[in-house]
Amino acid sequence: MLRKGEEKFDVEIEKDVVDELAKLPLKHRMKILYNIRKASFLNDPILFKKLDDEIWEFRTLYASCHYRLLAVWDNSKKYPTVHVLTFFIKKSKKTPLNQIEKAQERWQRILKERK
Repeated sequence: MLRKGEEKFDVEIEKDVVDELAKLPLKHRMKILYNIRKASFLNDPILFKKLDDEIWEFRTLYASCHYRLLAVWDNSKKYPTVHVLTFFIKKSKKTPLNQIEKAQERWQRILKERK
């Protein structure tokens, strides 16, 4: 059982991603959110995997759909935080480059807004 206080990081999900997740069937959405929470407790590359120097990928397989959320680590806060920047349904083996670029652009925008 997962207990409060043992998380390795907090998770912040961008509004655009929340809006996209809201369009999914409830059971699919619940499985994705469960896996995000689970990944915050466990080191499991099936759930949370590093794609490049900056981008990480939350991974969920549910009802034959491969859901992906791209995220970055934010170490500027008191407690480690992962920002979820994009959401998509994966249709090929490789993560689409345009999704990685989209996540990087959103992260740069967030950093600029902080200044």
